[in-house]
Amino acid sequence: MEASDEWAARLVDRKKDMMIVSGFNVYRNEIEDVLAAHPKVRAVAAIGVPDEATSERIKVFVVPRDKSLTVEELQAFARLHLTGYKVPSLVEFRESLPLTSIGKVLRCELRDSE
Repeated sequence: MEASDEWAARLVDRKKDMMIVSGFNVYRNEIEDVLAAHPKVRAVAAIGVPDEATSERIKVFVVPRDKSLTVEELQAFARLHLTGYKVPSLVEFRESLPLTSIGKVLRCELRDSE
């Protein structure tokens, strides 16, 4: 792989880390870090879902630590710590997230499931 090919691959990788919501750049790590700080959240992964009105909508997949966690509670927590356009509009609770052999979340599998 040439240096320019490696640079292009890195750019594409970083682009996947970013979502565009209503013209604003939103980085999934920021959303995941905030929601992971909620005491009832065990794990979280964020992806962008295509949307005609806003380019992308933020969807999070959440593995709850406490089964009493609700979508409304999670969104209210996000509103306290994130700008309005960064608050996930879609939340899906799961028992687990797909992981690589070293424990990283396989976001491509989550995107493909959409």
